[in-house]
Amino acid sequence: MSDWKPKRFWAECAVVDAEGGFTVELDGRRVKTPAKAALILPTRAMAAQVAAEWDAQEKEVDPTVMPFTRSANAAIDKVRHQHAEVADLLADYGDSDLLCYRAAHPQGLQERQAEQWNPALDWAAEVLCARLLPVVGVLHQPQPDAALTSLRQRVHGLSDFQLAAFHDLVSLSGSLVLGFAAAQNWREAEKIWEISRLDELWQIEQWGHDDEAFDVAETKKAAFLHAKKFFDLSI
Repeated sequence: MSDWKPKRFWAECAVVDAEGGFTVELDGRRVKTPAKAALILPTRAMAAQVAAEWDAQEKEVDPTVMPFTRSANAAIDKVRHQHAEVADLLADYGDSDLLCYRAAHPQGLQERQAEQWNPALDWAAEVLCARLLPVVGVLHQPQPDAALTSLRQRVHGLSDFQLAAFHDLVSLSGSLVLGFAAAQNWREAEKIWEISRLDELWQIEQWGHDDEAFDVAETKKAAFLHAKKFFDLSI
């Protein structure tokens, strides 16, 4: 595998108005996506974040430290061309939502799940018009059609940029309800992330800390928090 990386060739980086939104220019030349599409961003605030990432590059361009640029590229090059498919993929989480599958035992875990997960389901019922029903065990139990339809319509109504962020909010948490809860500021994003990890945190309390698992969880947490920021910047 080649270690070649593109070199920094520009002196000035700027946010400029563009048809349909905003873009970033490097010495007057507009940035494009990896698929050579125009990098048109929906808000000036998002464009400023992308521009800051490009401006922070020194001798070589390192995409691994440019999360907002990567997310914008994904929205334009991938989600835009597969919006319905991505929306359906995420909407399907509603029928097997993390929050609906409860432990049969021990009682302490059952109580904690009810304490932290029931309020999220109540919020979804009130705000999203989607009452999902908890069950005991891991065997799939179909959810009410009306609730799933409401959730699906809301997912399909997201913009390309919102959906790119929403993908990570849902897939990382394992919950369509928590994805919406983060997007709509039901709780602080860090608290919602903790709620999604309730079972894992319970296991840590019982069996102790594992360094490797902790590192993986921290990486996922950072991605979740980034997705929340990207979602907010898309509005």
